[in-house]
Amino acid sequence: MSVSVVIPVKDGERFIAEAVNSALQQGPAVGEVIVVDDGSRDRTAEIVSRLDDIRLKMIGGPHKGVSFARNHGARGARGQWLVFLDADDRLCPQAVNRLMAAAADHEGAVAAYGDYERIDEKGRVVGKRRLLSDRKKPEGDILQRVLTGNFIVNGGVMLIDRRTFLRFGGFDETLRYCEDWHAWCRLAAEGPIAYLGGPRVLDYRVHDASTMMARNRSYRDDEPALERIFKEPFILQRFGADTLASLKKQARTHLRIYSLTQAIRAHRYREAIRLAARTVRERPAATPRMSLYAAAALCGI
Repeated sequence: MSVSVVIPVKDGERFIAEAVNSALQQGPAVGEVIVVDDGSRDRTAEIVSRLDDIRLKMIGGPHKGVSFARNHGARGARGQWLVFLDADDRLCPQAVNRLMAAAADHEGAVAAYGDYERIDEKGRVVGKRRLLSDRKKPEGDILQRVLTGNFIVNGGVMLIDRRTFLRFGGFDETLRYCEDWHAWCRLAAEGPIAYLGGPRVLDYRVHDASTMMARNRSYRDDEPALERIFKEPFILQRFGADTLASLKKQARTHLRIYSLTQAIRAHRYREAIRLAARTVRERPAATPRMSLYAAAALCGI
């Protein structure tokens, strides 16, 4: 029942030690921590080499992006379960044990996921997702729900059965953004997924250099993943044409609202206003939900 934590990294000297240590401190359930260096030019390798633990190994590879790095680490992993931890995030104490217990409690689960909170560059909690601690997220057969939007968000909150991950092919290395959403849809098609409520399992770091806060990222950057998802054979075989059309429309709205909230968090308010106007114009019924999410983003949730 061992777990392999895979940490892809490129030029991550600022936070890599904290990420690695948060994985090693999970206890004996974590059998190995695999750091996959995606062409770092800073002191990342030197910092990792100073961390003394027989479970830690660092592997290099060609600069092919984060999805390649994750897949590369997973292919060489030995654990029954995988956790994909970003190099600027950190696992909370006992996160892995709690996720393993959730998976064990749900018969046939191919994965288990929990919640996260935002932290800043110094590791201070800046988010307010704790206000949503009583919210229950979907579990079991979640395919239809995850098709309409990525509510799982980050691989660091999820424990994934390694054989299942390798069977469906892992992360699509041709997608630059939303490759995780695409992967979660493929994962959900493989079997039930358990949800772990209660305290968060991940501290998700928000800083100027993070992908999610990239100032040049837009809704159009995320759209290729949406198109890819709704062309997947396992999706086309599972649902009828009318249902697929409805799910895709919901997914498009969700993605636009998500882009809006990220624009707010990155202080790109003009972009947020444009996205809001388009959402209201194309799907008026989504206006209340959009307004709620926008307000939550403004409040740090």
